[in-house]
Amino acid sequence: MKQHKATVKSISASVRAYYEKKEKFRIFHGSTNSTRASTLKKNLVDTSQLSNVLSVNTEEQTCLVEPNVPMDRLVEATLKHGLVPPVVMEFPGITVGGGYSGTSGESSSFKHGFFDRTILSVEIVLANGEVVTISPQEKADLFHGAAGAVGTLGVTTLVKLQLQEAKKYVETTYHPVESMAEAISKLHEATADPELDYVDGIMFSKSQGAIIVGRLTNELKDGMSVQCFSAAKDPWFYLHVQDAIEQNREPTTEAIPLPEYLFRYDRGGFWVGASAFDYFKFPFNKFTRWWLDDFLHTRMMYTALHASGESKKYVVQDLALPYSTAQQFVEYTDMEFGIYPLWLCPLQQSPYPTMHPHFNEMEADGKTLKPMLNIGLWGFGPKDHGEFIRKNRDLERKLRELGGMKWLYAHTYYDEDEFWEQFDREWYDKLRTKYGAESLPTVYEKVKVDIEKEKAAEDVSMLGRLVKTWPFGGLYGIWKAIKSRSYIEARKSAWKDYGRSQ
Repeated sequence: MKQHKATVKSISASVRAYYEKKEKFRIFHGSTNSTRASTLKKNLVDTSQLSNVLSVNTEEQTCLVEPNVPMDRLVEATLKHGLVPPVVMEFPGITVGGGYSGTSGESSSFKHGFFDRTILSVEIVLANGEVVTISPQEKADLFHGAAGAVGTLGVTTLVKLQLQEAKKYVETTYHPVESMAEAISKLHEATADPELDYVDGIMFSKSQGAIIVGRLTNELKDGMSVQCFSAAKDPWFYLHVQDAIEQNREPTTEAIPLPEYLFRYDRGGFWVGASAFDYFKFPFNKFTRWWLDDFLHTRMMYTALHASGESKKYVVQDLALPYSTAQQFVEYTDMEFGIYPLWLCPLQQSPYPTMHPHFNEMEADGKTLKPMLNIGLWGFGPKDHGEFIRKNRDLERKLRELGGMKWLYAHTYYDEDEFWEQFDREWYDKLRTKYGAESLPTVYEKVKVDIEKEKAAEDVSMLGRLVKTWPFGGLYGIWKAIKSRSYIEARKSAWKDYGRSQ
C-alpha cells in the first residue's frame, strides 16, 4: 500500500498540472484491448505502474487490486485462496481497470451483469487531482456513471472487487442448434436455470450452432472426460465445440478446469486468429496452429493488429440487442457481411444510467429490465476503405433501427448527434460538471474515428503507406508483436498448471 500511495500521489500531481493548464490529457495504461487506434501522443498520464494485487480477504471474499492487473494474474492470485471473480473477461490481458471503465460482459453476465456490477468500491483521481473513494454508498452517481465511461470522468487507481468460491471444474455441455431461432429459444431456457453459472453460444453458420452452458463443480461424474485448451497441442475451443456437435447430434458434456474455461477463447482470440492464416495465405491446420502458437494468443494478436493497420480493415464489433430483434439482426449480417462464426452472449442490463449498451424494455413485473443478447461480429470487411466505412455506417443504422447498441471499444462512426441520441447526455454532462471533468476528453471524443485525420497521417508517412500493402502490413505487425515480448506473459501463466494438476 505504501508503494501504491506514492504512485497515486504522483498521478494526482500530474493530473492536477494538466487541470491547472486547462489542457486535456489521456491515460497511458501500458496495454490495450481496444481496436481503436490512439491518436494522442502527448499529454499522457502514466498509470502503467498500477499493476499489483494488493490483498485478498478470504473472510469477506474480496480483493484490493490495481487497475492494470490483467485477468490471468488476478485469477492466479485469487485461486491461491480458493476464490475467483464472478465475472472474468475471456482474454487474459484485459485489465481490471479496463473492465470497469469499459463494457465487459462474459458468459456469467446473464447472472451477474457487466464486470463493474461485481465491484464494491473504486479509488479514483478526479480531473482536478483530488483522490476520492467511490462506491454504491459514497458518491454513488460517479461510481455508477464512470462504469463504461472509458475514463472520461477520472483516473481509476484502485478497485475493491467481490469474489466467490472457486470450484475445480466447469461441467460444460454443448447443445447443438440448427437455427438462430432455436439458439434464442435455448438461451432463454438456459438463462432461466438457477443451477447454471455460465451461458454463451456460437453460430457457425445459419444452420449450425451450439449453446454452451457451464456449472461449477468439484466432482467429476463417472466417465466424464477432462479437456484443456491452453497448451499448443490442445484444440482451439471453438473448433473443439464444432467437432463435438458434428460428431454427436445430442448434447455433449465434459469437464473443463476452471481457469481453462475462463480463458478458453485466448488461443485464436475466439476465431479471429484464423484470419491471420487467410491473410498470409498459409495452411490452417493442427500442425501450423501448434507451430505458430506463440503468435496466436490474444496479447500478441492485439499488438500485431494495431501495428499492421489491419484493425482499420477488419470488422470487430460487439452488438447488444433485445432478444426480440436478434434474429432479424443476424439475418441482416448474414446478407451484408457473411461473417461466421458469431458469438452469442446473454447479458443483464445495468439498472443505472450508463454508457453501456441498454434499452428500457421491462419484464412483466414492470420493474426488471429485460436482458440483452450480445452478438460478436468479427471478420474481414471490404478491402476498399470507402466501402468498409459505408458498411460500418450501415451496421450502425441497422442496429439503431432494431433497438440495439454497440460496445464502444471498437470503431465508432456515428456523428455526434447520432451518438448522443443513444445516451442521456444531460446526465453525463451534469456528472462531468459536478466532478470537474470538463478537462478530460468526452466519451464521443475518445471513441469517434476521425477518418480524414487517419488517412492524412497514413499518406504523409512512408511507413503508413507501406503497411497498407500486402504482406508488409502483416509482417510489420508480427515484428512489433515479437518486439513487445507479450508472448512471455502467455508462457509464464501459472493458471495453466492449475488446470492440469486437478
